[in-house]
Amino acid sequence: MTFSWTLSRYLAQQFLISVGLIFGLCVTLGFVIDVVELLNRTAGKEAIALPTIIGMALLKLPNLTEKMMPFAVLFGAIWCFARMTRSQELVIARASGVSAWLFLAPALVSALLLGVFMTGVYNPFAARLISRYEELEAKYIRGRPSLLQVSSNGLWLRQGDEKGQSVIHALRVSDSGLKLEDVILFIYEGQDVFRGRIDARTAALKAGYWHLERAWVTGPDRPAVFYSTLDLKTTLTRSQIQESFATPDTISFWDLPRFISLAEAAGFSATKHRLHYHALLAAPILLCAMIFVAAAFSLRLARLGGAARLILAGVLTGFLLYFFTDVTQALGISGIVPVALAAWAPATTALLLGMAAVFNQEDG
Repeated sequence: MTFSWTLSRYLAQQFLISVGLIFGLCVTLGFVIDVVELLNRTAGKEAIALPTIIGMALLKLPNLTEKMMPFAVLFGAIWCFARMTRSQELVIARASGVSAWLFLAPALVSALLLGVFMTGVYNPFAARLISRYEELEAKYIRGRPSLLQVSSNGLWLRQGDEKGQSVIHALRVSDSGLKLEDVILFIYEGQDVFRGRIDARTAALKAGYWHLERAWVTGPDRPAVFYSTLDLKTTLTRSQIQESFATPDTISFWDLPRFISLAEAAGFSATKHRLHYHALLAAPILLCAMIFVAAAFSLRLARLGGAARLILAGVLTGFLLYFFTDVTQALGISGIVPVALAAWAPATTALLLGMAAVFNQEDG
């Protein structure tokens, strides 16, 4: 049978409607769960009003639903194919000479375009909102502001207490942020009253203080004083510096390559960010793989029966894929396997297994 645009548009429409309904359900569930979780985390903190909590949940929602999209495509495709099989639509199409590959093609093209949209358009939007969410979370829940920022001219770090604050700039970093090189410290009293500046060759973070070497201390109304070594009290810890490093989810897909190069040039490991970047690149392939996984289970309904059993098997396959993704990403972060392999393995494995299952059913 020749390719029919009318049939293809109809199949793509049915697929997108099913995925849209499942995605809407995921959005609703994600929002409710996030609101309940934030209410539990903010219990006893009177300064946080309910509208603020709802606003934080809304800011986090796009990032959460971005992670849910592969499951929305999987469950939506299973529902779409099972429904069309039960209504005899696919049976009639196959009887008229339409192969499984022809009626899977519209869903595959739709999933591919949806994956490109999620990576190139939706991800930057979600990254901007989740970045704002983390700022509010640090302010209202964790009780401390973001400390670390990496830019093209080095590292900026902020520390402070009730008496004042210091802004630290360093050109290079080593030992995962414990040692800074070519350091400048701007010392303020309160929030914005400048009290002095310290230029040092190196600054090493110790237990409760910075150990500076070859430091020059200057002030607005006093001459510069040189110290071969100087200790400066701090409340910062290694874990605080590492935790305040920008998370991969807060950086747009288009900004990730530049951020990775800047972070690595500054001396920080950007393995998580590189893994996240490759995972975003693999997202369209992963959505296409979900189509084949769904087809491998739901297209057998007319032949074998047992709708509940086969659909349940498809759902379990989806969760196994989620578990496999977590394992490969953990291996990639630990350096056991290359980052690119860890990010692309779930998508390519699911795609190959799904295609093999459909090949076996149709041509085996």
